[in-house]
Amino acid sequence: MRACDQRSSSARAEAPAAAVSAPRRPLILTLDTQGQPQRWVSWQHALFYYARDMVAWDAGATHFTFHGGISQRTGERSELTANSIIAIKGRVLASRDPRHVPPLSNRELFNRDRHVCAYCGAGGPSQKLTRDHVLPLSQGGADAWMNVVTACRHCNQRKGGNTPEQARMLLLYAPYVPNKAEYLILSNRSILVDQMDFLTHHLPARSRLR
Repeated sequence: MRACDQRSSSARAEAPAAAVSAPRRPLILTLDTQGQPQRWVSWQHALFYYARDMVAWDAGATHFTFHGGISQRTGERSELTANSIIAIKGRVLASRDPRHVPPLSNRELFNRDRHVCAYCGAGGPSQKLTRDHVLPLSQGGADAWMNVVTACRHCNQRKGGNTPEQARMLLLYAPYVPNKAEYLILSNRSILVDQMDFLTHHLPARSRLR
């Protein structure tokens, strides 16, 4: 592929692939045929689905046209158009375990908790935040979504190897496991407006991303 056109109701652009910046090549949101969000894929992977006739339907407001080489036989330049949200046929995207828990990382944890310390309520950049285990690992706690919260370094050091009760520190919010839509939002820094609108409709009522 050599170039990409991004088209929406308000914009159209074209540039050589080597010069296209990351925002011009956003990840494509994939769904199952029931309309449930599944995962982010690259534009190359999305074109693979289109080329194999694996796209059942699309739901996005943004389209990207990717240009290939020029045919020696016809003189025409090949192109494929991809949508920002696509549903994939069959079970290729289906999770093997419907109870699958999204992987835990500090970036997604801090985003889940809106970069707010669970003990003092102060906000801050990732460099000043830590992962705190509500029930400390030394007391048998797990390194899992339901046992971790965001804490500033001061509060983490103050709490030490104690539970909030033992340290006499109030927990301002409860930890929870993000659902698939939440995790997709947490794990992508360059989400298009139509993708965010779609995912927001799949957020649970308790979500702090609303």
